[in-house]
Amino acid sequence: LATGPRQNNSIFYEIRTYDIKPSKMKDFVEMVNKYFHLRTAHSELVGFWSAELGAMNKVVHIWKYDNFAHRTAVRQALANDKDWQGKFISPALPLIEKQHNEVAYLVPWCQLGKPPKEGGVYEWVTFQMKPGGPALWGEAFQAAINAHINTGYTKLIGVFHTEYGLLNTVHVIWWNESPDHRAAGRHSAHEDARVVAAVRDSVRFLESQKNVLLIPLQCSPLK
Repeated sequence: LATGPRQNNSIFYEIRTYDIKPSKMKDFVEMVNKYFHLRTAHSELVGFWSAELGAMNKVVHIWKYDNFAHRTAVRQALANDKDWQGKFISPALPLIEKQHNEVAYLVPWCQLGKPPKEGGVYEWVTFQMKPGGPALWGEAFQAAINAHINTGYTKLIGVFHTEYGLLNTVHVIWWNESPDHRAAGRHSAHEDARVVAAVRDSVRFLESQKNVLLIPLQCSPLK
């Protein structure tokens, strides 16, 4: 099935999700904050978050690569980096219960954004769309996203669709000043006829949806 149009370059994003042992979450976060500069010396980290609501003992991080050859070179360099392997990987692996990764592209109509200031929270919304890719549901999905943007209560950070992993998955990242600001904005959006109409059109292509509230770690470029 065609994935439809995408950006005209080879840049992609690897989304890595780790489930951490509940008793080890504090230790894992401390290790990340202390040693992750060893990892970011090799390639660009977009963001690193821990789940606050909608999931527990879970972290999500996003890496940007120029192309697949770039990722291969970075992974080889990491395997040979004795500091990274010894100070982080070896002690961190026993703290992790499960790892999952996906390769995703920004949708063609979205550029990676930044929050207007530090100190807010991130909402990670995962949509499982019907098979067919953006060629099928892209236009209606874009209209629904734009309807929420136009309400002004939230800031769009990025919209990604998967290339490896579960296909027809779309991850949307929003930034809000606080969970309460987000709740008030959502309440207003649900009473906005334009939002309601756009969402009703988009859900024709929707199979499931999951929302997670994320808190950026100290090492995260997106704060």
